[in-house]
Amino acid sequence: MINQQEWVEEAWSNIIKKINRTSIKIGANFPHASVNGTYELAQPHWWTAGFWPGQLWLVYRDTKDESLRRLAEECEEKLDKVITDFYRLDHDIGFMWTLTSIARFKLIGDEESRRRALLAANLLMGRFNVNGNYIRAWNPWFEGDENRGYAIIDCAMNLPILFWASEQTEDPRYKSVAMRHADTILNHFIEADGSVHHIVHFDPATGERIAFIGGQGYAPDSAWSRGTAWAIYGLTLCYEYTGEERYLQAAKKVAHFFIANLPEDSVPHWDFRIPEEVTAYRDSSAGAIAAPGLLLLAEKVPSAEADIYRKSGIKILQSLYENYGDWDNPNEDGLILHGTSHYPEQKNLDRPLIYGDYFFVEGIARLKGYTELFWRR
Repeated sequence: MINQQEWVEEAWSNIIKKINRTSIKIGANFPHASVNGTYELAQPHWWTAGFWPGQLWLVYRDTKDESLRRLAEECEEKLDKVITDFYRLDHDIGFMWTLTSIARFKLIGDEESRRRALLAANLLMGRFNVNGNYIRAWNPWFEGDENRGYAIIDCAMNLPILFWASEQTEDPRYKSVAMRHADTILNHFIEADGSVHHIVHFDPATGERIAFIGGQGYAPDSAWSRGTAWAIYGLTLCYEYTGEERYLQAAKKVAHFFIANLPEDSVPHWDFRIPEEVTAYRDSSAGAIAAPGLLLLAEKVPSAEADIYRKSGIKILQSLYENYGDWDNPNEDGLILHGTSHYPEQKNLDRPLIYGDYFFVEGIARLKGYTELFWRR
């Protein structure tokens, strides 16, 4: 049986080969979902804009391939137009500038990237609703759309840019906003069994909770697997930055729910609570996101508890590599097959997704020994 070091090194080698190949095709652009083997490109303002340059930085850190560095820098510079476009900025500011500007600053010390990331943190902090203690998710999608009171679980992974900004500036305001939003996650998003709601609707004027909304999950009271993964990773990062035990305990609760509901191959279906008559597509991206979150969680708990999280994270990554990876097919841009983006809207079902690819690469990099994350301090 192949040991862990062998398959991890093999996986990393395949990642490098494939990204070197696809980087020529994709260039300094913003892929989202692979359709018939080709990554469709999104506009720079789309929430996934950071994941391709993030992958490039992960590989550059290891290989020092200057062509990958140049592409990542070009992607970051293309986002400059977005940062001044108020109408298209939303809570995913963290995803976008953590994996571009913070990554570049951490790896090569670029001061202009630090400035960009601090500006992005200010813009994200400006979305905080003091009445409900939440960061507003989106702007109106269409004329008349009313979503001022919407907060979503994905934002747990946007909080690190605020914690980072507090440490960079020695200004507690960013950390305070991040913690207040994190406390809202604990109070309104996570159920007693560890399942997680995708969208919570608040009254934007009073802060009162109005309703749960299914969003990308099957129903308001179901358990969207990618949202569960966002919570595991995001809350563990909140614990790392604050040392507050409540975030660690919440991350553990959600992790137990996630692990307990995994199928035999350790890669989740798109929702943990779907009726038998609904197609049970896998969502490889949910597994890819959860895996590095579980590896980080294993670092934060006593050694007697760590095995369950670390072994689960490794098992997910190995299954993704062996059962879902696409390495030798020149007609497929994606690294990891069988992602599910938005089942209720029937969008991008059973396809590689750029964020699934990113978190898989991050997870394998972790197993190779790269413990510094763009998300963490």
